[in-house]
Amino acid sequence: GYLNNPQANKESYTASGFFRTGDQGFLDADQFVYITGRLKELINRGGEKIAPLEVDACMLSHPAVAEAIAFGKPDEKYGQEVAAAIVPKPEYWTKVKYDKEAAKKLMADIQKHVAGKLSPFKVPKEIFFNDQLPKTATGKIQRRNIASFFLAKSQEKPRSKL
Repeated sequence: GYLNNPQANKESYTASGFFRTGDQGFLDADQFVYITGRLKELINRGGEKIAPLEVDACMLSHPAVAEAIAFGKPDEKYGQEVAAAIVPKPEYWTKVKYDKEAAKKLMADIQKHVAGKLSPFKVPKEIFFNDQLPKTATGKIQRRNIASFFLAKSQEKPRSKL
């Protein structure tokens, strides 16, 4: 617990003594803990809470996708909208890197793939393609850094958006 800070203890621990880590997850019938994401990373689209890991997994099941990460993009109407950054597999990257039509076609194909597996509100409305995802010094991908990187990039070069 927190020394001499009962308020922090009250806010940080559940009534049954569990520490609130900020992780999202569940206990199965055998009392195993499964982590399904971070609460701070949830995308809130018009009151619908979207777990980005679910969208990530769906995009990663597309045959053209090497790496994928979903994130919340600010939206006037819904508060946030689902966006994604994708590293296509090398044979697809060479096609979409310089060909806008190929990029639009791949984006539509990935959106259709996601729509076939998830609810329509979970489909990324905007997809950014890149040859790599920005990582921390330790090689980790941080969702909030990805969001700010690609959203800033889209503000600098509106044509880079698909």
